[in-house]
Amino acid sequence: MNKGNTVIFALSSNVELAQEICQHLDTDLGKIDVRHFADGEILIEPLESVRGKHVYIIQSTCRPVSETYMEVLIAIDACHRASASEITLIMPYYGYARQDRKARARQPISSKLMANLLTTAGADRVVTIDLHAPQIQGFFDIPTDDLTAVAMIGQYYRNKNFTDEIVVVSPDHGGATRARKLSDTIPNSTIAIIDKRRTKPNVAEAMNLIGDVDGKVAIIIDDMIDTAGSLMGGVDMLYEKGAKAVYAACTHGILSGPALDRINESHIEEVLITNTIPLVPEAREIKKLKQISVGYMLAKCIEAIQDHTPVSSLFELFND
Repeated sequence: MNKGNTVIFALSSNVELAQEICQHLDTDLGKIDVRHFADGEILIEPLESVRGKHVYIIQSTCRPVSETYMEVLIAIDACHRASASEITLIMPYYGYARQDRKARARQPISSKLMANLLTTAGADRVVTIDLHAPQIQGFFDIPTDDLTAVAMIGQYYRNKNFTDEIVVVSPDHGGATRARKLSDTIPNSTIAIIDKRRTKPNVAEAMNLIGDVDGKVAIIIDDMIDTAGSLMGGVDMLYEKGAKAVYAACTHGILSGPALDRINESHIEEVLITNTIPLVPEAREIKKLKQISVGYMLAKCIEAIQDHTPVSSLFELFND
């Protein structure tokens, strides 16, 4: 990788992850000034030259979502006007991804709007991890890499060396493909699907279970955990259906509102998340909450982009 032609900037939401990425790449994090004025305006100014360089901007658009998006848009504009040759946005968590369609009349498709804004601002490529709906890639008219943490999660559970039979559980029909991919990384595992209906945002009612979990270790896999209401309903159902132990894993630990209390007070054995969204301090005190890092995978992704090699080879990193 040509380090002299590369600058990596971190905005406000993922500084620790960006520092880890730079450690893996044996390079320094670029200097950039991110300022928020009293009235809410944002000013972002690179403190080193980006002329003719490939700029990587690292930022998850997590809480506060709209504010972190504005940081990204302004940073892209600043680098574009400073004559960067190419701008790649590393967005581990893509905010507004759940608004990917019109579920009811007069609803917006905000994830498409965000894609338009990022492209118009001047981004040349977007790298993200486990989009809520993979077809969001089609909202962009620029190259988009939707990486996945499933291989990492599979490696984590293989290393636990469970002696009981494992069943990977999707919390809904839409996640069945993700459950199948995780099951493929865990030898001799099967899958099950929770059939549920969502009565309103952040509220879901578990209905039925498709598959067998009796006497098995169940691993619920999802792309995100927000308030953890759906997760806890699924955990209770699996125990009622005879599961020996229940684990859960997701890529994005949003963990809003009562999520931490629900996890801490539940019968779940463990909840595994990645650091696409940084943990709030109180989350670090929850013993049932475990975190693994996507830093190495993203560092290898940057190397692949710089060296013009296949990004798809990244998933082979976690096969051991």
